[in-house]
Amino acid sequence: MKKILITFGTRPLAMRIAKKLAGNFEVLYASSEEIPELLLKSGNYVSIPNGLLPTFAHEVLKLSLDQQVDYVLPLGGFELEALAEAKVLFDEYQIAVLVPDKDILDSFPVIENPPADLPYVLLSKGNDLLGDDVHERTLDGLMIKSDSEEDFALVCVSK
Repeated sequence: MKKILITFGTRPLAMRIAKKLAGNFEVLYASSEEIPELLLKSGNYVSIPNGLLPTFAHEVLKLSLDQQVDYVLPLGGFELEALAEAKVLFDEYQIAVLVPDKDILDSFPVIENPPADLPYVLLSKGNDLLGDDVHERTLDGLMIKSDSEEDFALVCVSK
């Protein structure tokens, strides 16, 4: 079974996405926020540094390698750029970072803390990990389709 690391794992958005992935993925939660001791003891939650720190991407890579993670889904808005810059490094270890490439990241509108009822797509090279859809554009990231279904907005917890 594939394993996915979701940052900001104590937030409701992470829980909603994990619930949709259940059965197809083993989920590991990470957060730079305080994690209750009970959750840490479960083995499904780990602490990571703040996404603004220069060592953030390397610490997430180390954790991903130690935990044999296949995908990393950053939900913190300030984590997106750091991990977009490090995608090539993660790719070398066959770990997919689910965030748009650095050169197009700024072209996406960002929706922070979206309502629970929006239809999310979790794209990896254009393949929807939450469903069977394949999109023409080979995008990565947690997205919401526009009303026209031609454009996407990036979803995160906070920027």
